[in-house]
Amino acid sequence: MLTAVDYYQAMDVERARHSNPYIDDVPARKSQFFAASSLDGAPIKSREWAVQDLVPSGTVTLLGGDGGTGKSLLALQLAFAIATGCRWLGYQTVSGSVMFISAEDDKDELHRRTADIVRATGMRFLDLERLTLRSLAGEDALLAVLDRSSGVLTPTPLYAEIEARIAADKPALIVLDTLADLFPGNENDRAQARQFIGLLRGWAIRHSCAVILLAHPSLSGLSSGSGTSGSTGWNNSVRSRLYLERIVQDAYEANPDARVLRTMKANYGRTGGEITMTWKEGVFVPDGRETGLDRMASTAKAERVFLKLLRMLTEQGRRVNTGGGQTYAPSVFKAHPDAEGISKFAFRSAMEKLLGEGKIRVVEDGPASKRRSYLVEAE
Repeated sequence: MLTAVDYYQAMDVERARHSNPYIDDVPARKSQFFAASSLDGAPIKSREWAVQDLVPSGTVTLLGGDGGTGKSLLALQLAFAIATGCRWLGYQTVSGSVMFISAEDDKDELHRRTADIVRATGMRFLDLERLTLRSLAGEDALLAVLDRSSGVLTPTPLYAEIEARIAADKPALIVLDTLADLFPGNENDRAQARQFIGLLRGWAIRHSCAVILLAHPSLSGLSSGSGTSGSTGWNNSVRSRLYLERIVQDAYEANPDARVLRTMKANYGRTGGEITMTWKEGVFVPDGRETGLDRMASTAKAERVFLKLLRMLTEQGRRVNTGGGQTYAPSVFKAHPDAEGISKFAFRSAMEKLLGEGKIRVVEDGPASKRRSYLVEAE
């Protein structure tokens, strides 16, 4: 088991070697290099998931959502499902211990939310022995400190305290709520973002568990619908990113209790997935899930309508683009009377798929000083 003392001794060794690589009394690290040929005949370990195709084990997943959308509740429902061996939003989960660490909600709020989930599932608090809660509200919740002269993040005693508990409990999932409270640096600094995700991924790798980090999107992430926050380093460093948002069409929210969880990044699966749900009596309840055939049909429909509208506008001499603005293709098509009910997100997914398959392409024209790009159907 890695103790806090062991961890900081290792950190001291690394810092000493970094500052003076010729120090004789600093022990050399054991080589981790290996020949690819040594893998010949070795069994290939299957990829492990906390939630199949959504939350991989052994790495970090970023769950984004604007304040008040309910990402903390949704994550707590996932923690509850894994700790009790239940399904989450209709998805089968791994069964195991869970640590849910909140820097936003106090103990009483965690109690109230857990009580809502217990009531909705018909279970008991006595069934939750494998769910460990920790409120950091009102405490110093930073998991690292930043040396502003070097830009290096160093783990805090809290990080070591949590790691000791991880080693003892061996959780299948760790939930951290939220990034803004736990991270000491500048969210727009790519190097700091990558370092922080690296610290969390260290937990995931050393203890073979999944880590979910909750985060708020930036203003640009909100307006674009991408859900990104600060530097691209956050999105690039994690292997999975989910985004919870309200369902708003043309600035109108038909159902304030409706939400959609989108798969924005999935290194080990497919992006573009959506799970719709509705808040009812303190918990999120999944709407009816599409079958594989339903999903294929809706995807094919979005591609068909995209091509139809692209041809129609091209014949009218109107151009649309992939970059955004007033002529952004998904926005223009979604507002068209012949959109057949296709959402902007579905049009965006269809556009990316059609571009990838070479069925549409981006061309440019105009003088060198004012080049314009637009979409055309490939011949």
